[in-house]
Amino acid sequence: KKRVVFLGTPEVAATTLRELHQDSIKPKNNNESYEIVCVITQPPKRRRRKGDKAEPSPVGRVAEELGILVLSPEKMKDSDFLDSLEQNINPDLCITAAYGQYLPKRFLAAPTLGTVNIHPSLLPRWRGASPVQRSLEAGDNPVGVTVLYTVSKMDAGPIIAQKEESIVDKNIEDATATKVLPWLFEIGTDLLIEKLPDILSGAVKFDTAKIQDESQVVQAAMIDSSEAEMKPWEETATTLHNRLNGFSMWPGCFMYLEVGKGTKPVKFKILKTRLLEEKTEGTDIVEAGPSKKDGLRLVCFDGSILEINSLQPATKKPVDSLSFVNGLQGRTVR
Repeated sequence: KKRVVFLGTPEVAATTLRELHQDSIKPKNNNESYEIVCVITQPPKRRRRKGDKAEPSPVGRVAEELGILVLSPEKMKDSDFLDSLEQNINPDLCITAAYGQYLPKRFLAAPTLGTVNIHPSLLPRWRGASPVQRSLEAGDNPVGVTVLYTVSKMDAGPIIAQKEESIVDKNIEDATATKVLPWLFEIGTDLLIEKLPDILSGAVKFDTAKIQDESQVVQAAMIDSSEAEMKPWEETATTLHNRLNGFSMWPGCFMYLEVGKGTKPVKFKILKTRLLEEKTEGTDIVEAGPSKKDGLRLVCFDGSILEINSLQPATKKPVDSLSFVNGLQGRTVR
C-alpha cells in the first residue's frame, strides 16, 4: 500500500479526512491501494477561558478517533519534525486541505509522488488565503474547486483536475461562505478520490499536469476587519449583498444607524439581506417595505435597494426586520 500523509485543520478538512479514510479501506488494485499513515494538523488550542484544557483541531479529533498517528509541529520547518517525516513516516504522497501553514521545500521533497491540494476556487482565479470569500464578494457564478500539485509559490502548482458549479443551478439558499465553503470541499474531496488511482499509479504526474496561466491570476487577499463596514452612500446594493455573503464566517458586515432623529448612531451587524430588482430615488431613510413580509429597505446612492431581513444591534441579540420595526414606535431610522 502507498503511504499517504494528510494535512488539514478545520471542520471542512475533517470531513475530507473521513472520506479519504473510507476510500482507503475499500479493495483496490495493488498500484492504487493506499493507507493514511499519519495526519499533520495545527497544534491544540485553548479555545475558551484561560486555564481550559487545550483542544485538538477538528482534523486532530477525527484522526484520533480513526486511530491514525497525529503530528502537530509548531513550525513545518522544524528539523526534528522533518527528520521524522523522512526517516520514520516515509510518505509516498501528501494530501493537504486547509492546513494553514506554509510548506517548506524540504517537506515538499519528502513524498515520492508529490503533495496535492484541494483548493476551493477555479485556479488561477483566487489564489491565496480567502478564495471562497473573495469569489462570493466578487459575485462569481460559477464557482468551483481545483485539485493541484503543491509548489513553494502559493496555489501556483500544475492542475490535476477542476470542477465548476453554478450556485444558481444548485439553488443554494443563502449562498454565503458559511454554506459554500463546505459544499466546495465536498466536491473537491470527491474529485480527489476520483483522481487518486491515477496519481498513485503514476498515470498522472507533476510533469504532465496542466500548467496555470499566470496572466489569469487573481489574488484572494486575506480579509481585514476594516473591510466590514457597509457604505451605501458610495456602494451599490449588489456590492453590499455580495460582500455580506463573502464575509459571513468572519468578520461579518456592519453599518451605523441613527434610530430616532438626533440620537447617537448605533452600530448594527447586518445578518441577512436580499437584493431587490426595482430602483428608487436616493434617500438616507431606512424604512420597512409595503408588506409585513418585507424587510427594511436600504436605498444606496444609485437608487438600488438592499432589503435587510435580519440585524443585530451592538451588545444585543439578533432580531428580524419585523421585530425591529415593531420596536421603533414611530421613530425614523437613518
